[in-house]
Amino acid sequence: MTRSIADALDEGRRILVAGGVPDPAVDVELLLAHVLDIGRGEVAVKAITGGVLDDSLGVHFDELVARRAEREPLQHLTGLAPFRSLELHVGPGVFVPRPETEGVAQIAIDALDARADESPIAVDLGTGSGALALALATEVPRSRVYAVELSPEAAVWTRRNIESTGAHVTLVIGDMTDALSELDGTVSVVVSNPPYIPTGMIPRDPEVRLFDPALALYGGEGGLDLVRALSHRALALLVPGGTLVIEHGEEQGAAIRELLAHDGWRGPATHEDLTRRDRATTATR
Repeated sequence: MTRSIADALDEGRRILVAGGVPDPAVDVELLLAHVLDIGRGEVAVKAITGGVLDDSLGVHFDELVARRAEREPLQHLTGLAPFRSLELHVGPGVFVPRPETEGVAQIAIDALDARADESPIAVDLGTGSGALALALATEVPRSRVYAVELSPEAAVWTRRNIESTGAHVTLVIGDMTDALSELDGTVSVVVSNPPYIPTGMIPRDPEVRLFDPALALYGGEGGLDLVRALSHRALALLVPGGTLVIEHGEEQGAAIRELLAHDGWRGPATHEDLTRRDRATTATR
């Protein structure tokens, strides 16, 4: 039995509201756009002009709405996560890139683009989906970018995104704490969104708690174990005057500045995201 698109959206919205989904109206439109393989704006037009949803597509839409109501991430359901100018493939086994990380990317892009080198090198440690590495490679195309990822499950998505974007990124499967020793002393920018949630602290959002891989979330008892390791590895990788960019939790800026200063970094500084929360700390080799 066919339904009007307007009715399908209304019903889906009610289900997502009952599930506690934060942006039910947006999510239900994006799910229907995915099912119909059209843009979200076209969904709105079809709803206004009396468009209908046939049986088979309606069943698929209802299934996706039910899964979203159980707080499965929207990006897992559509298979895509927007990041700056890119659309990245994501799914189980990889951390879904967040909008706030786009600002972290901008800091790294600016630092890389400012280098006078003909082909400056950048390294993304703990790349996950490849979001930061791919942003650097596509927005500073003269650069050489390396992406390091420990998890084979996440690396499946990194490879797919490198292939789908056509970006010149070299993927290295390994531990961010000792990878790419052959590049020591040659890198202009090291960027990372490391695991920084303290072990034992349970994320509020079910999408994070239930679906993001633990390897990408938890950074030891105080949340900074990987940041300490990252500091030491980046000191070896970077040229003098090179830039380190670390994403972190909003209450960790002061501790990370102190940590970096103790390790010998120059000018540690913390930067806010668009919501005025501390989001990234930078320092110079």
